[in-house]
Amino acid sequence: MNILFTVIIVTQILSALAIIGLVLLQHGKGADMGAAFGSGASGSLFGATGSSNFLSKSTGVAATIFFCATLALAYMSSKPGAVDGGVMESLPTAPAAGSTAPTQPAGNAAPASSQTAPATTAPAPANQIPK
Repeated sequence: MNILFTVIIVTQILSALAIIGLVLLQHGKGADMGAAFGSGASGSLFGATGSSNFLSKSTGVAATIFFCATLALAYMSSKPGAVDGGVMESLPTAPAAGSTAPTQPAGNAAPASSQTAPATTAPAPANQIPK
């Protein structure tokens, strides 16, 4: 599926570049890029009026390919795919509150045996209170 996605993107980029080139080569009302390359000459490769028809049809074909590639990409991206894992799943988890020994600043080099928490007795659950 990934290879097909790449092929469609490459097709879309190439058709977009073809559209840009073909539009710049077409002969417009004024002096444009097409006249600079000689597409307005009567003795051209396609004849006096053949170049405008050929360029117009080629632009239409390139535009059709571009729109079909765009629709294919939209269809492929809208389908729900199998999700292996998200970006957030690879992050390390934070320790739970009150779970392990308290953190110690870097400058305090006290031994670990002196860092014992004060002993507190937890209250008994409500159903075990003597009556």
